[in-house]
Amino acid sequence: MPTNAPLVNLAGRTFNCPCHACAFFHSRDEEFEVYLPFAKEGFLAGDKLVQLSHESHRSDGKRRLQEFGIDVDTAKDKQIDTRRWEEAYLRGGRFDQDAMLELIQDVLRTGHDEGFRMSRLWANMEWALEDLPGVTDIVEYESRLNEVLPKYNDVVVCTYDLSKHSAAVVMDILRTHPHVIVGGIMQENPFYVPPGEFLKELRSRGQQH
Repeated sequence: MPTNAPLVNLAGRTFNCPCHACAFFHSRDEEFEVYLPFAKEGFLAGDKLVQLSHESHRSDGKRRLQEFGIDVDTAKDKQIDTRRWEEAYLRGGRFDQDAMLELIQDVLRTGHDEGFRMSRLWANMEWALEDLPGVTDIVEYESRLNEVLPKYNDVVVCTYDLSKHSAAVVMDILRTHPHVIVGGIMQENPFYVPPGEFLKELRSRGQQH
């Protein structure tokens, strides 16, 4: 476990890093009500802001940040890192969970090497709705993240639109995050299952088919 973990305010709660949370929303407006104060706090503290999203969301996200008082154009070098799905989850036209686990760790390590106190990574997970190889591994990937994220003093928030993901996927995603944001409020997740136990369950399901 990292030492000297910074305090962070997110969705009505103050906590020490690290944090891996799933956030459930019904609209982008609802999502940004939570994200913008979190991002501005990090921006003013000199933290690194990392966003993983669809290409079509990038200009809207920049506009919202600017309107909320986060001057994206004058941010210090490398403080804001925005990446398209094709530069992260869907490199090579497919989802490779091993490669993505390495990428997440590289992003977090790089932030610290660049001198940032911490990284605040906000990831839109609708890439898993694309008709591409590997996307059905999303639940296993989310569980495996819990094996690596405790090594870092950072916040990783995975966002899900409840109107787009199936109830079965949402329930599994809920079980793979130590923290959950519902109704704009973050709390410790009573449904969280540690990766060793959850991955064993996933493999058991596969053997039953």
